[in-house]
Amino acid sequence: MLLNNHRVLIVDDVADNLVLLQTILEAEGYTVETALSGRAALDKIEQTNPDLVLLDIMMPGLNGYDVTRQVRQNDRFASLPIVLLTAHDEYFQRPYREIGANDLIRKPIDFDELLNKVSIYTNFHSTAA
Repeated sequence: MLLNNHRVLIVDDVADNLVLLQTILEAEGYTVETALSGRAALDKIEQTNPDLVLLDIMMPGLNGYDVTRQVRQNDRFASLPIVLLTAHDEYFQRPYREIGANDLIRKPIDFDELLNKVSIYTNFHSTAA
């Protein structure tokens, strides 16, 4: 296992998705926190100050867009990278950057794309912080 100091928060209302992504990222040496809801994600962001948030769009209650908007209202997290995750093609047509998200990854997830984007955004955030 590789070791690094990057913390990634994964947010998805499907526990199996969290376990899969957590396993992949931990194998690459990332410290991973998970949340099953938008409300839990906001709490974890405050508590753990992650270097990156991987955030499912479609969740009950606070969805990924809602969470992104709320995070961006807090100056402390203005530069926190947020990558949205979705299985729905219509979200690729929506202006996710306008609400403050940095990127979008399509489900089912291509793991090479995931690891590439995680590396880019965690390294960017740690140098920008």
